[in-house]
Amino acid sequence: MKHIFVVNPAAGKQDSTEFVKNAVRSLNVDYEIYCTKCQGDATRYVEELAATGEQYRVYACGGDGTFNEVASGAVEKENISVSVFPCGSGNDYIKYYGTVDDFMDLDSLVNGVDTKVDMMKVHGRYAVNFVHFGFDSACLKTMSKVRRKKIIGGKHAYTTGVVTALINGMKHNCSVKVDGKPIGREKMLLCTVGNGKYVGGKYKCAPLSDNSDGLLEICHVNPVSRLKFLTLIGAYEKGTHLMDKRFEKYVNYCRGTVVEVESGDGKDMHFSIDGELNFAKSFKVEIMQHAVNFTVPKKLYEKLFKEERTKALVD
Repeated sequence: MKHIFVVNPAAGKQDSTEFVKNAVRSLNVDYEIYCTKCQGDATRYVEELAATGEQYRVYACGGDGTFNEVASGAVEKENISVSVFPCGSGNDYIKYYGTVDDFMDLDSLVNGVDTKVDMMKVHGRYAVNFVHFGFDSACLKTMSKVRRKKIIGGKHAYTTGVVTALINGMKHNCSVKVDGKPIGREKMLLCTVGNGKYVGGKYKCAPLSDNSDGLLEICHVNPVSRLKFLTLIGAYEKGTHLMDKRFEKYVNYCRGTVVEVESGDGKDMHFSIDGELNFAKSFKVEIMQHAVNFTVPKKLYEKLFKEERTKALVD
């Protein structure tokens, strides 16, 4: 099996190409480094690898956007497994399993264990972590502008986006249906649909998520005042909002296989696919169970397996 490190020079605060080259030199495996040339290039490249019929493991060296492209090229390709060597400013998907440091351990990563994970089909594309719209997409508009700036960018970019969205992104007019049934009100604060647990670097919006169960996690939040928002955001960040009684009249949380979204005023609405802004009057999100082979670092897999086995014995 050949190991391919796909580097996105535009990801993160600075070009990580040299960092990746230096990191992989000591690896005792057959490897290659590929630098993407433009948006969508990683998906094209992985699809070409898959077409050879040879066995490849492809590592996305960037953030969630880079991983989205790599995983999109590996959908339903049995000879391709994918993982992440996190070099970007946002690495939300891997927080489902562990920390950035767990995936930075290259020896553990290249000797990792393949697992089946779900993907989402949305608006002619794929998503691996989250599709979100409303407040979060308003945040993203600001994030895309400041992500490479000092102090307010990088790991603080989402917080900068939140502050800006508090001014002009508190109420959004659209309808949401889950498996044909409406949820929430016609106006909302935000809605997230996905497989992962985290968005924005640290916000655990879907704490109950299972990324291989064939179900989407939907967290729909009704409008709240700015003052109320500020009193609730801490619990939302920690992922305790589903157990907090203060959220009962605001949060609509459910699971499903198809989510349909339509703009309430007939105008294009902005929504995010794994951190990339898109625009449409309506769109649909569908789950694709076990669509991609994802590699979990060996040490982390053994730790998770031990925890699951211990929990099963206790239960």
